[in-house]
Amino acid sequence: MYLLFVKPEITTPSGLPARPVLTSYYKSSNFLNRPFNKHLVYTSPNDTILCADSKQSLYCQLLCGLVQCDDVLRVGAVFASALLRAIKFLQDNWHELSSNVREGKVSEWITDASSLQAVRRILQKPDAELADRIETECRKEPWEGIIKRLWPRTKYVDVIVTGSMAQYIPLLDFYSGGLPLVSTMYASSECYFGINLEPLSKPAEVSYTLIPNMAYFEFLPVKRKTAEEETLGDERYIGSMDITAEAVDLVHVKVGTYYELVVTTFTGKPSSSSPPSFNSRSIFRSDRNSS
Repeated sequence: MYLLFVKPEITTPSGLPARPVLTSYYKSSNFLNRPFNKHLVYTSPNDTILCADSKQSLYCQLLCGLVQCDDVLRVGAVFASALLRAIKFLQDNWHELSSNVREGKVSEWITDASSLQAVRRILQKPDAELADRIETECRKEPWEGIIKRLWPRTKYVDVIVTGSMAQYIPLLDFYSGGLPLVSTMYASSECYFGINLEPLSKPAEVSYTLIPNMAYFEFLPVKRKTAEEETLGDERYIGSMDITAEAVDLVHVKVGTYYELVVTTFTGKPSSSSPPSFNSRSIFRSDRNSS
């Protein structure tokens, strides 16, 4: 059960549509017409993912996930915060969800026609036994291990838990009952940067190997923390960019040094010797597990 969502589009002053990269991907033929992959099966029908009403989308995806609970091997969302929002939503709505399962009917407030039809294809008949299971587990307090209790075959939680998402690790550990937290990728709206070659490593030990053909990577040196800043232990003191230093390319990064990653995407005409750049920046530390 991997929860995916689209965001509303906007139109620029020049009339061009603008939307988040994940929304673009979910609406693309690459996603909608993807070939079957037995290792990457979603419990959420495409129509529930593409539903513009975020509440209806989440409700329908959770309902489908609960109905297929015995088939679920992983639980997740792109970001840890999104998965935790889903768990909070489940806490607030499990009575209604279990009632839908018991009656074999979808709540009347679900008005998105495509989502409604998609859910009905999965919720084909009443299932009192499953509804009882859901109610029994959701009534228990606290909700520690609720992911394993509702989706008993789950092997891991698939979410990004590095960077700003690290703050959610304790809550994820609580709700998952200690399942491995797998943070697979390092990316931005511009492109994918790299992948985690050791997916079962602990969140604090995760490192990403940069994929050099995804974009052109440059690295601006970042000053180390002072002893005083280290003592304060405040994330504000990660460091400051050394504006006197020049950016270095991938082969010249030094082990153990902090850099601000600058990404230049492959945009513009292929023949252009100097394609337009679209820079994305984040703090990056070079170590032996990154390249």
